[in-house]
Amino acid sequence: MATITSLGVGSGLDLTGLLDQLQAAERGKLAPITLQKKQQQAKISAFGQLQTSLNSFQDAVAKINDPKLYQSLSANVRGTGSGEAIKATAAADALPGSYRVEVSQLATSGTLASSRVDTKDQALDLQGATALQLTFGSGEGAATNTVDINIAEGSSLADIRDAINADKEAGVNATIINDGTGYRLALSSKTTGAEASIESFNFVDADAAVVTGPFAEDALTKRPGENAALTVNGIAISSADNKIEGAIQGVTLNLAELNIAEGETATSTVNVERDTLKQREAINGFVKAFNDLKGTIGKLTSFTGDSETAGELVGDNTVRTIESRLRSVLTGGVEGGELSTLNQLGITLQRDGKLKVDEETLDNLVANNPQALNAFFAGDAAENGMAGRLNTTIEQMLGNNGVVKLAISGAENRVKSLDDRFERMEKTIEGTISRYRKQFSQLDSMIAQMNSMSSYLTQQFDALDNQLGRKK
Repeated sequence: MATITSLGVGSGLDLTGLLDQLQAAERGKLAPITLQKKQQQAKISAFGQLQTSLNSFQDAVAKINDPKLYQSLSANVRGTGSGEAIKATAAADALPGSYRVEVSQLATSGTLASSRVDTKDQALDLQGATALQLTFGSGEGAATNTVDINIAEGSSLADIRDAINADKEAGVNATIINDGTGYRLALSSKTTGAEASIESFNFVDADAAVVTGPFAEDALTKRPGENAALTVNGIAISSADNKIEGAIQGVTLNLAELNIAEGETATSTVNVERDTLKQREAINGFVKAFNDLKGTIGKLTSFTGDSETAGELVGDNTVRTIESRLRSVLTGGVEGGELSTLNQLGITLQRDGKLKVDEETLDNLVANNPQALNAFFAGDAAENGMAGRLNTTIEQMLGNNGVVKLAISGAENRVKSLDDRFERMEKTIEGTISRYRKQFSQLDSMIAQMNSMSSYLTQQFDALDNQLGRKK
């Protein structure tokens, strides 16, 4: 039997076209699986959006669950002249009050330079010195201490500089200055204040005895470090640093940006007041985050009557569970405090499920009764207030065994199952089409044989007619 390599060649029928139609019909069985997979993937994406909104709401809840929020104070500074440059910040333990701050002296670092040497890179005659001894502490009553910097034999001025800078305990930074005539070793204290000020230096030998050394200090270059001098409500204060903590309880004063001329005084008034703005921002942020979550849920569960435009989570039980649990906490109230419901804060639940704030009521509570707000939202423990209960609820819903993770993993498992079904169905379809192709090939060969036999018989009958003299 002749082999047919192209369907329809032997029979003259469009068997290839017919096979294509049958294949398209068979592959139509894959369409429902593809559609279901697309729907599950859309659900996974929708649950991701819902999870993001829940995380944002949880972040907003965490802010109102912090007791420090309701104790926060701000330090406002008013001054004249250079006093405007005083910076002040208030911590949680600060107390409301007004403080007059007068600054007459900033804290400065001490500096000292050596006498000249001719070169900075050639070995110096150390005259038996094995170390450079630095003495710190300037001014009346300042404590003094010394630090020895070891010096190798044959050291140059640059080597001595490097030895000082390599010693973490040196207390000074060392540089070399060329004054046009020679080179000098310049020292500056690393920190401000009288006790940290570089007072003098000497070369000493192995027995700690002072020796002449290759150069001496130049007393004319000495600039002693000084403590900052200020008064707070008339009380004199001295500080080795321009950042002053503890002079006013819970308040840090920063004098670094002041520019005080000799004999002048920078005067400022520091007012420590309750920071109501942070509280209002946190509570309004909580309301906005909840309303944004409701907006996300509304979009994902919207029903338009058209499956193409409807939300991906229409009728989903997970969403109903989330809404129900959050609503239960928000409307359940808090026991044991002056405030027990959101309504008393001026926060009401609207018919569309969103929250609305009465700014006047909230502002009054923030300004006059932050303790009640603290008891309502934060409570006396992290889980006792409304914010704590909301956080616990969200944690449960977002946890590994929570409704959101379970819904996502369920959709992912269904996608995997659909992929397996798709693969099995494809193999089945391929087997069916292969069988059709084989049958069509056999049919094509059979019809070709029949056509060939028909042509042969026709020729034989025509030849017989001619022999018998028959006419057509």
